[in-house]
Amino acid sequence: MQYRSLGSTGLEISEVGFGCIPIIRLSTDEAVRVLQHAYGRGITFYDTANAYRDSEAKIGLAFRGIREKVVLATKTMKRDAAGAREHLETSLRMLKTEYIDLFQLHQVAQEKDWQAVTAPGGALEAVIKAQAEGKIRHIGITSHSLPMALKLIKTGLFASIMFPFNFIEDAAKEEMIGLAGKSKMAFIAMKPFAGGAIDNAALAFKFLRQYPETVVIPGFDSIASIEEVIAFYEQPNRVEEQDKAQIAQYRQRLGKQFCRRCEYCQPCPQGVAITPAMGYPIVAARMSPAVSVEFSKGAMDTVPKCVECGVCISRCPYELPIPDILKQNYTLFEQHKKA
Repeated sequence: MQYRSLGSTGLEISEVGFGCIPIIRLSTDEAVRVLQHAYGRGITFYDTANAYRDSEAKIGLAFRGIREKVVLATKTMKRDAAGAREHLETSLRMLKTEYIDLFQLHQVAQEKDWQAVTAPGGALEAVIKAQAEGKIRHIGITSHSLPMALKLIKTGLFASIMFPFNFIEDAAKEEMIGLAGKSKMAFIAMKPFAGGAIDNAALAFKFLRQYPETVVIPGFDSIASIEEVIAFYEQPNRVEEQDKAQIAQYRQRLGKQFCRRCEYCQPCPQGVAITPAMGYPIVAARMSPAVSVEFSKGAMDTVPKCVECGVCISRCPYELPIPDILKQNYTLFEQHKKA
């Protein structure tokens, strides 16, 4: 395992991190075992969020006694100061720590989000105050919108930017990664498997390792999955012509039916939670039916509100037939509820 600096923070982290969404489907004992195995294999960077059910609690248990040897990142989607502060205090308690290494404002994708977090009484105000108190070491931000992400980098306010990056969602390679580097910001690549759409780990990492300046955070739910990814980093990286052909096949197969989670379709006039509902099949592929239903129930319960007005289609830059896809996903959700 190689190590690098997390942007200009001075924090040394492993070249591959650990995205902690998948551990929510593990028992506490198994999650702790997987986390500790990852640490034993040299992984020192762990990314989670207040919203990821009990992942923070499991991380806190796994790293008791070695807190200073790992770098912990978490997030809040709250836009107001009070809500962000509440999330921070909860994260500190669950992670059993006195400080968060990297606290991120999550999914700032639209201008209204940015205006909300930066307004007086907004989340950024609370986070900056907590940093002055020593409860946060560094402040980061995440987004799914390329124009917004570029704007966020240019503010100079953040130590890191997290953005989807994989061989399907590769927009960041054109300008964003380089801009982050010039700004001495860490670029954290979330969704290396495109939220589950890419099922070939070897191919995914052949692509990603072409960009060594990125910090990749695959989600792990087993010792086997950790060993698989670490093995990629133990050998030279070569992208062959057959790999390029496979990547092209994935892109062709997914085509325009692939939701990039840019959120341009929102807000829905009827209150449908379009983005998370569009991603239900991917959630279902990664979790058991029971956990999928529990994890996505809030979003999926809004789908029947859809009146097929077409507003979302007109906004979608990829021209997805969103109402049709939502219907298909809701049928799958109902099947899982019955199961």
